[in-house]
Amino acid sequence: MTAGPAHQNAAKVVKTCALELGFDLVRITSAVDFELDREVTIDRIRSGLMDGLPWFHQARVTRGASPEQLLPGARSVICLALNYFNQEPGGASTSDSGSAAGRVARYARGRDYHRVMKRMMRNLVAELSARLECDVDARWYVDDGPMLDRAAAARAGIGWFGKNTNILTSELGSWVFLGQVITDLELAPDPALTKTCGNCVRCIDACPTGAIVAPYVIDNARCISYLTIENRGPIPAELRHQMLDWVFGCDICQDVCPVNRKAQPAAEAGFGRTGLAAVDLLEILEMSEEEFRQRFSGTPIMRAKRVGLQRNACVALGNLADPSTIPGLAKALSDGETLVRCHAAWALGEIGGTEAIDCLEGAAAEEREAEVIDEIRDALQRARLKQEGGSQTSGSV
Repeated sequence: MTAGPAHQNAAKVVKTCALELGFDLVRITSAVDFELDREVTIDRIRSGLMDGLPWFHQARVTRGASPEQLLPGARSVICLALNYFNQEPGGASTSDSGSAAGRVARYARGRDYHRVMKRMMRNLVAELSARLECDVDARWYVDDGPMLDRAAAARAGIGWFGKNTNILTSELGSWVFLGQVITDLELAPDPALTKTCGNCVRCIDACPTGAIVAPYVIDNARCISYLTIENRGPIPAELRHQMLDWVFGCDICQDVCPVNRKAQPAAEAGFGRTGLAAVDLLEILEMSEEEFRQRFSGTPIMRAKRVGLQRNACVALGNLADPSTIPGLAKALSDGETLVRCHAAWALGEIGGTEAIDCLEGAAAEEREAEVIDEIRDALQRARLKQEGGSQTSGSV
């Protein structure tokens, strides 16, 4: 039911209520279709820039660009932002236990934000119905629904599009989760911001895989976040070195952004969890399915699944190239699932040395999976070349 004349201050009520419930930013836009954003997004799908995300298709985008399709009778979209900045540094190469460590993106270190945001939005709708004394018809979304969330946030003035495609807010930078409540309330819309990134290209220059192929354009298949989370297959060999020690997501393009100098610790207690910034890579390789669930249950890391996280750990270990991790990788090469064995072989080839070569040769004699055999063969070749190069260097001194 649309708020009537007695509730012409409904927009103010919405904002006051949202802030009281814990949201950090709230703005409003109309329920008019996001026509330009729809066309741009569909063009990127057709251009292959969204490859690897079969669920992100043209029909989904078309539906998500039309609030009226998502909620018949929609008149307004309440756009919300929730700060998730976690101050725990994540650049350590070793975990608390002293073992080799991998980095986890800040957004994934706390409670699953979908649950947090949806609970808060459900409470917001209930509170608005009570305060406005009408039945508010609404649907709410985080980033797991079809809604074009960044398009809505930009049009409502929550922030502006950064060249890394994140929404940048004046108050909190890009360290925010976005949510939208589509409603039948007729609410006064807010204007979009006029800010831009200007000539700054720090995020583009800093991306190790070159995933930001042009300002405001991401090649999904090259993004470390995609490679470590959504990708269910092998990491392309040509991108493994550039993944550094990231095992879930990536913060590089946000860490270098000047706007993010304004970052403030999240008020939501669930996002302040510690102990996940630098995860023990060898511990991950040893995890059973039950141990994986016990360690990461309730966090976004569950989305990578155990095998995916172990694959990522192997790549990080190869990039760290610490010989002390060879026994753990050797065990993964013999006991792990096919995907893990492939990447364990690659990591051993990166570390090199007699011990790694012995492990690879032993595995080559036992392995039956063609894709793993290929990885072992390539790894042995690289390891032997390194050994020969080291011998030649040593002999010339």
